[in-house]
Amino acid sequence: MIAIVDYGMGNVASVTMAFKRLGYEVILTDDQNKLRAASHIVLPGVGSFQAAMDEIEQRGLLDFLKEMAQEKPFLGICLGMQLLFSEGYEGGKTKGLDLIPGTVERIETDYLLPHIGWNGLEIKPGNDAFQPYEGKHVYFVHSFQAKTDKDFLVATSEYGTEVPAIVKKDHVYGIQFHPEKSGEVGVNLLKTFLQEVAYVSHSSN
Repeated sequence: MIAIVDYGMGNVASVTMAFKRLGYEVILTDDQNKLRAASHIVLPGVGSFQAAMDEIEQRGLLDFLKEMAQEKPFLGICLGMQLLFSEGYEGGKTKGLDLIPGTVERIETDYLLPHIGWNGLEIKPGNDAFQPYEGKHVYFVHSFQAKTDKDFLVATSEYGTEVPAIVKKDHVYGIQFHPEKSGEVGVNLLKTFLQEVAYVSHSSN
């Protein structure tokens, strides 16, 4: 069962449907017992970094989500990906979940912000499972981007600067774009995430 974290800030209906299309049972919840029972945790998000972290803390989920990320496959989508990092600057400097080292800062580009629309993916070397998505277009909506070490980059996109599109550290993954709005490519990327974390889990046993 895949658990989508309900903290009041996310495009949860379409994310839920995307996983259901892959044949998975999906639950939307902020109940810690239900989250703990899930096989995978998905953190969605639409809105500002500071507001999201405030809501997570108010619901008593901050330390719990950090704990779950050590135990289960964990996926952040859009704002949810940004929350994986150490700190963000949207709405004021705010500590993130600190699951992946790095910061989230306004995109430094001459292009218009927010970045809205379809952009191609550049898959970084060493990420063979994601190589079929080289050049595939996915749908972005954001004004802030992750700043992190290249070792954590799976894919980037170009928007007047290099923008991290997919990141990972162990079994914690982040997707900056909206896979649930990116057609078959997006759904297949979610499938690849599930296959990859299953492989990692099996290999570590």
